[in-house]
Amino acid sequence: MTTIIILDDHPLVRQGIRTIVSSSPLIHVLGEAASTREALLLLEQFSPDIILVDLNLGCDNGLDAIQEFRRAGHTCKFMILTSSITRSELQLAQSQQIEGICLKEAFPEDLLYAIEVVSRGRKYYDPDLMGSLLEDASADQNNILSELTPKELEVLLALGKGYSNKEIATALFITEFTVKKHVSQVLAKLNLSDRTQAALYALSKGLVQFELQR
Repeated sequence: MTTIIILDDHPLVRQGIRTIVSSSPLIHVLGEAASTREALLLLEQFSPDIILVDLNLGCDNGLDAIQEFRRAGHTCKFMILTSSITRSELQLAQSQQIEGICLKEAFPEDLLYAIEVVSRGRKYYDPDLMGSLLEDASADQNNILSELTPKELEVLLALGKGYSNKEIATALFITEFTVKKHVSQVLAKLNLSDRTQAALYALSKGLVQFELQR
């Protein structure tokens, strides 16, 4: 039996979540809270396995609430429930080792599955949410690549092939000094520290493979 506490500032949402999770004979709801303070009082009375925490608690933030719970010494597992989450909030949740994130738009069976996964000691991050954030990250990377000039992109492709500055200069019919300038610009625009990282970046984006197939 997995015991849980529901923390959400909207009564109708709490009731909906309780109805869903109570449909499982393997889950028992110990109580509901509308604020961080109410949740702390419940935690003093009970020792739940999992707390379902709304990310946006009115004036409070669910991630801040979780930090407060942990500072108070509570070691249960935490699952964030949210309609949306920014990339920075996701990174913060990951850095805090939050066990689960589930979208409120998920099907009831998805929420039950997420609770089951987290109760077994594994992490559950909603696949639709992660897919959307990965698409956003990919779009950002494409925008960064579009900032490279045609010649800088050629230099990046050459770095991906492991070419030296001399080999790049010969291949592109430019001087080694010009190559060095282009390499510096590529590293700066892509926020990379050295040419090895640039080569790995080109490989990870499939740029070199694409160039070889042309």
